[in-house]
Amino acid sequence: MTATVEYARASQTSPEELVDQHATLVKRIAAHLLGRLPDGIELDDLVQVGLIALLEAARQYTPSKGASFETYASIRVRGAMLDEVRSNDWAPRSVYKKQRDVSAAIQAVENRTGKHARAQEIAAELGVGLDEYYRIVAATTTARMFSLDQSDGEHESLAEQQIDRSANPVAELESDEFRREMAAAVSGLPEREALVMALYYDEELNLKEIGAVLGVSESRVCQIHGQALARLKARLGGWAGTGRDRS
Repeated sequence: MTATVEYARASQTSPEELVDQHATLVKRIAAHLLGRLPDGIELDDLVQVGLIALLEAARQYTPSKGASFETYASIRVRGAMLDEVRSNDWAPRSVYKKQRDVSAAIQAVENRTGKHARAQEIAAELGVGLDEYYRIVAATTTARMFSLDQSDGEHESLAEQQIDRSANPVAELESDEFRREMAAAVSGLPEREALVMALYYDEELNLKEIGAVLGVSESRVCQIHGQALARLKARLGGWAGTGRDRS
């Protein structure tokens, strides 16, 4: 089915019909997210929030959004679920500050040495012990400091920008440039970090499944993933939420 035909059909379908047709999408997103979120979050709660977001997406969607309804709805549903998680305050602001400090430390070490910053070097730059450093980067994973496809709470995600700003040629070019730089940054990660990112985002495995693949504990995968996110944030520091910061 071509995108034009899909858009035409979606525009002729009532919001209630769109919700019925895509209800399984909500359950699929909820199940996928649950494997990445802290303990204590219930699948049914995520589904309930997601269904409400799906109905809102169905009421707001028009083909001019620049994406298929499923793509548009997926972003809104996922965002609503994550907003619900954030509303529970399981990640205090101090966590985010420490994560920014880790990224700054990585950048400082790598600028000084010209090499991948090792955990011991980053911890020393921060002035903390190695165990404390690992606790900080593990929190990075659950607090979702930086994600390839999700909002950081202050800026829209890249995908959301593409939907809302697709009519802007400059924004589209900047997004394409960002994707290229992101891909280059991921490929430039240390081997194990790059593998964890690929398994987590491309293969969509959860932390436990990745641990089984690598032969390490889930907590160790959490540390590797968190360090990879912090390293990416350090290396992509020239980009703001809406494109390159040219100041």
